[in-house]
Amino acid sequence: MYLDKRMGNKNINKINYRAWLMSGLFGILTGFFLVIGYQLETLDKVDISDKNAMLTMVCLMMVIAIDTRYVWRNYEQAHSGQKLFGLFPLKSASPLDTSDKKIFLSKEHLFTWGILAALGSVVLLAEFPGFFVYDAQEELNEVLTRTFTTHHPLLHVLLLGGTIALFHKITGSWNLGICAYIFLQMLVITCILAYVIAYMQKRGIGKRSIILWTIYYGAFPTIVMYTLCSSKDGLFSAMLLLLTAFLVQLLDNTEAFLKNRNKCAAFIAAAVLMPCFRHNGFYAYLVFVPFLLFCFRKKLSKAIIIITVTPVILYLVVNTVLSVTLTTSTPHHQEMLTVPIMQMARVYTYDKESLSKEDIEILESFVPEENLCKYTPRVSDLVKVGFNNELYEQNNAAFWKLYFKLFKTHPMTYVNAWFLTSYGYWYPPANINVYKGTTVFTFTYDESSYFGYEVELPGERHSLIPMIDKFYRYISIGSFHTDHKVPALLFSPGLLIIIYLYVIAYRLYKKDYKNILPFLPILMVWLTVILGPTYLVRYVVILWFALPLLLDTGSTQI
Repeated sequence: MYLDKRMGNKNINKINYRAWLMSGLFGILTGFFLVIGYQLETLDKVDISDKNAMLTMVCLMMVIAIDTRYVWRNYEQAHSGQKLFGLFPLKSASPLDTSDKKIFLSKEHLFTWGILAALGSVVLLAEFPGFFVYDAQEELNEVLTRTFTTHHPLLHVLLLGGTIALFHKITGSWNLGICAYIFLQMLVITCILAYVIAYMQKRGIGKRSIILWTIYYGAFPTIVMYTLCSSKDGLFSAMLLLLTAFLVQLLDNTEAFLKNRNKCAAFIAAAVLMPCFRHNGFYAYLVFVPFLLFCFRKKLSKAIIIITVTPVILYLVVNTVLSVTLTTSTPHHQEMLTVPIMQMARVYTYDKESLSKEDIEILESFVPEENLCKYTPRVSDLVKVGFNNELYEQNNAAFWKLYFKLFKTHPMTYVNAWFLTSYGYWYPPANINVYKGTTVFTFTYDESSYFGYEVELPGERHSLIPMIDKFYRYISIGSFHTDHKVPALLFSPGLLIIIYLYVIAYRLYKKDYKNILPFLPILMVWLTVILGPTYLVRYVVILWFALPLLLDTGSTQI
């Protein structure tokens, strides 16, 4: 009996240690995000010599860690039948097994799909022909001129350009062609969003939550924007969401999932299509595969290996065939080298006198002087566009030799250059206005560049519901984010990633690994975009798409 008690105390100590470890890590990350993000927003650099800022960061880390542990303890007491914060009793029902339930095209799925499509159609009328923006004109021109590059995902180029060209040929109207494509895209995305809600409904989530998430998917502006936007990001996020939903089901009841051939085929299709709409999705999935296989190491079956590895092979085949068949251009290495290019450009801009004549000549041979002089801290477009891909193909060793040479003498410059193009993804109050002063087709970015909003040529906006159009313009490029700073946090990628990290930290503490693994591809995608050209919502809209699923699964279920 004494030994049992001793072992019990030992287990409790281990649990407490793990709880403090996870809440501590969450506190450290969040405190870092808040203080360093504030410095970047206000100073355009990290100032580690500011003792007050560093002390504030340490205090925030400690307070957040302690508060997080306190909230977790009260949450557990509530689920043990005790009172939440000593005030309210809370009971939770176990989720239902969905292995034998039809979800796709079920009554619940079709009903929700109809609601979401109807809500989306209202906004589409207000924004007619839709948000035709973010390289839309360039992708359409590739189809019209039959000149393709690997800069944009070829499958998306063919779908967008082919659909618009076809409807233009039939109707003679570019606007009808654009609207037709965006309407079809909306049907696909809302179908997947409705599938997630139907799945949660089958799991036994409450009616109020179903209503809440249906309104969220159908009316929250960030989600609606990308449901009705021609950019590849909406379809990419929808496919990643579908893959995540399948992973949740696979880990919830592996045997039943593998017996369902339709679900296995759909899993493979989602895993193949997701990177076909954004290249970084492939790298995220590739890194995720070992984690999934490791999870099933004790009961690794042929079926698990097939559905996990097949998407990698199929994607490589599809991507290679499309590239070889359609393109003849030089690869765009600058897309992968955004961070190194911006780091060296910052050294060139702020500390050029420290560079030797030879260093300057090498750097300017890869990035012309006229582009280096256009360095702006938060977006790399004007710098990287001049990158000499042909020279890099011939002599990339010279590029990397210079890169590491400058890193040894300018480490903080490198850190600042990277953080300034990415902090909007992890600092909640960040002002997403990276294109400020840039003139596009129909306006000049001034107060915000949260969303592209416009209709690129050959399209032209003809709003049928001006009041809604005015609302979306206000959120997209207006002063909403400065006029309403607290509500604007709901539109912030930084707040969303903190929520994700909070939930995952709690599940790590509870060793609830099966409800962490499905969301790893999303986190992998987030890690790839912080190495990207700038911070824009379009690259992380999956954080909004997957939020209901995150909060419905596991021990943090609402």
